[in-house]
Amino acid sequence: MTRFKSKKVVVMGLGLHGGGAGVAKFFCSQEAEVLVTDLKTKKELKESINKLKGLPIKYVLGKHRKEDFIGADLIIKNPDVPSDSLFLKIAKENNVPVETDISLFFDLSKAFIIGITGTKGKSTTATLIYQFLKTKHPRTFLAGNIGTSPLELLDRLKNSSDWVILELSSFELEDLKKSPQIAVFTNILKDHLNRYKSMADYIKAKESIFKHQAKKDILVLNYDDPIVREFSACSKTYFFSKEKIKKKYDVKAFKLYGEHNLSNISAAVLVAELLKVPKENIERIVKSFKGVPFRQEFIKEINSVKYINDTAATMPEAAIEALKAISARFPDSSIILIAGGQDKNLDYKGMGREIKKKVSELVLLPGTGSDKLKKELKGVKISPVGSMKEAVKKTSVLAEKGDIVLLSPGAASFNLFKNEFDRGEQFNKALK
Repeated sequence: MTRFKSKKVVVMGLGLHGGGAGVAKFFCSQEAEVLVTDLKTKKELKESINKLKGLPIKYVLGKHRKEDFIGADLIIKNPDVPSDSLFLKIAKENNVPVETDISLFFDLSKAFIIGITGTKGKSTTATLIYQFLKTKHPRTFLAGNIGTSPLELLDRLKNSSDWVILELSSFELEDLKKSPQIAVFTNILKDHLNRYKSMADYIKAKESIFKHQAKKDILVLNYDDPIVREFSACSKTYFFSKEKIKKKYDVKAFKLYGEHNLSNISAAVLVAELLKVPKENIERIVKSFKGVPFRQEFIKEINSVKYINDTAATMPEAAIEALKAISARFPDSSIILIAGGQDKNLDYKGMGREIKKKVSELVLLPGTGSDKLKKELKGVKISPVGSMKEAVKKTSVLAEKGDIVLLSPGAASFNLFKNEFDRGEQFNKALK
């Protein structure tokens, strides 16, 4: 591939998840002239920059410059960059093409693509599908919102006999003009309303995963979700549900717990069945699969107290599901919850009700989401803390033998942490 040789490529948003670094590496491998620009500082981006050490990359950090968006041959925008950015507008006014790594991958790859989206459950569903399919089809790859840019796979992919599973966020789907051959939709809940004007706009962004499918393509939908159930496309539509999986498999043998995970498993199993993965392979994987990091992940037991990391719960509904799942799994244990953070213009009434029913002690991190949650918890004893280290220290004082300490914030992380994964790492580090 030589189409990018000597082209001036601007990577807008290096980020901290690894995707931006993957994009920069790809264009360096194509001998492009790569400039990385990010509003974050060199210090904030240290980990990502270290991944690019030794590569011929120019950096403009802590700001964006107009001239970089006028003289470029191509802009690759990070999904977190809003579409109404002034600098993207400048690029378009100067006829500079703007892509994402996902949209470019769809254009360049000949692989068979399976895309997974939804408000929650994407990572679990995508990872399970990957593990199922890998047992039958060794040339199966996993990328996307899960932390790997699919552009890094391009040199390894040969043709349509290669299968690529992509986890796709609404941000990554916004500008997509193509859809995967198999599209999976896990659910729709209120989220990211600090970015989208309304739920309708949020749903519209998500719908791109199937809007461009052909008749021979496949759409896999959650029958249990009243919004998702009503989606329609020209492609062949199949439905998964929790009841279906309960009838087909011994769900008591599954390592993952919680009704929401039954839904995720059901979606992944349906895709595996459609692609003719043997039932014995599916059963073997699902009985040993413990989940993905930071999603209700058991970390360790200290003094007969279990510590569980659910930092990926960045919205109230996710924290509610975690509380339901943990209390059902450990009915005789008291739950000490570490929660709070920044609001995404979401409703905290339901989370407040669930905390009153299921939480014995609440340790609250600061943030606008925490402020909204407190209004729903009048009369509830709250232990406010200023850091994750302080939060874990507080729980060690509050916890008694048999208790469970659950980090499930129900809010975004960017007031105290680099991202939700940094929040989770700090929790694990504090435990150590």
